[in-house]
Amino acid sequence: MTFFDWPLWAQGIFAYVVVQRLAELAYANANTRRLLAEGGREYGAGHYPLFIVLHTGWLISIALFAEPATQPDMLLLNLFVATQTFRFWTLASIGRWWTTRIISAPHFPKVRRGPYRFIKHPNYALVVVEIALLPLLLGAPAMALTFSILNAALLWWRIRVEDVVLGERGGTP
Repeated sequence: MTFFDWPLWAQGIFAYVVVQRLAELAYANANTRRLLAEGGREYGAGHYPLFIVLHTGWLISIALFAEPATQPDMLLLNLFVATQTFRFWTLASIGRWWTTRIISAPHFPKVRRGPYRFIKHPNYALVVVEIALLPLLLGAPAMALTFSILNAALLWWRIRVEDVVLGERGGTP
């Protein structure tokens, strides 16, 4: 089964995720350039290409090997919609500070609004759920497990770097 054989609902969700990821990259890159111009510095750059490979491989694997059912599992579909609501809340809360890289400086504030009041790394929590949920929704449980394990390993590394960097930041914006 190819992407073009998928039911329309599955094509739409997958296309949404691809477009959303590309839009986020554009937003993140603009924020990265601005934060660097404001005196920020990149940390953990060595692991960043691994995230690009992981997320690209995740999407390509889903496109090539997923076999969605004719009708979506409504529980998984509703969970997916909830994750997108959480995504918008997270991005709106961190705003100009959100990047896909770790860019920081001691004079940058810590964000403590929105979900950041309750969860230390809400975007990473979201991505953990999403890495598993999208393949499950699209009929690829082995991919959900495989990419969840790979993502967990990379996040373990990244969060350790980011926690040190965030410890050097100032107050709340």
